[in-house]
Order: sequence, then C-alpha cells, then structure tokens
Amino acid sequence: MRLIVTTQYRENYGAHSWDGNGVCPQYWKNKGGIEYSVTLPDAIKVEDLPAIMETVRAKVTRYNDFVEEYVIDWHILATGESTHKELMELEYEGFISPPREITL
Repeated sequence: MRLIVTTQYRENYGAHSWDGNGVCPQYWKNKGGIEYSVTLPDAIKVEDLPAIMETVRAKVTRYNDFVEEYVIDWHILATGESTHKELMELEYEGFISPPREITL
C-alpha cells in the first residue's frame, strides 16, 4: 500500500525585493504543489495512520518569509494502483514521473 500526500506550495513575491530590514512584504501566490509517496507495510493498522501523518507533515511542511509548503490532501492506494496525476501524465505525456518518496 502507498500513502499519497499532496502539498500546496506558495511563494512570497513580496520577498523578492525585500532588503531584509523590517517586516517582509506579504504577496503570496499559490504555485501548485508536490505529490509525495510513502510505502506502507501490508500490516498497517488504522490507528497507526495519525502518527504516520504527523511524521510526514513534519518532513514536508516548511514556512519562512519566502515560501510555504503544507499538506492539503492524502489518501491510501493499493499496491500497483496509480494516482490521478500518474494516470493524467500517462495519458497526455506517455510516461509517468513517480511521486517523490518519503521514508519513515
């Protein structure tokens, strides 16, 4: 089984011209996101998922004056099952670029 985690990536365009003094100007733009994959053991229990998600959130979440990235969605897929993104890539690009792997 795979845990698929989708993030939102945002960039602060106000920080591009910031000289580092005072408060950083705020002009955030959503820039899409990243799809991460975590291989889960076959014997995973439902009660283990909150702890796994906290570990994944800690690995992918980042906030600073320039960028933000945080989890917006997650779901579990059976082994060999493709994500929506993978299916669209296969249909339109002819290949699949796999999600970034996260190890626990």
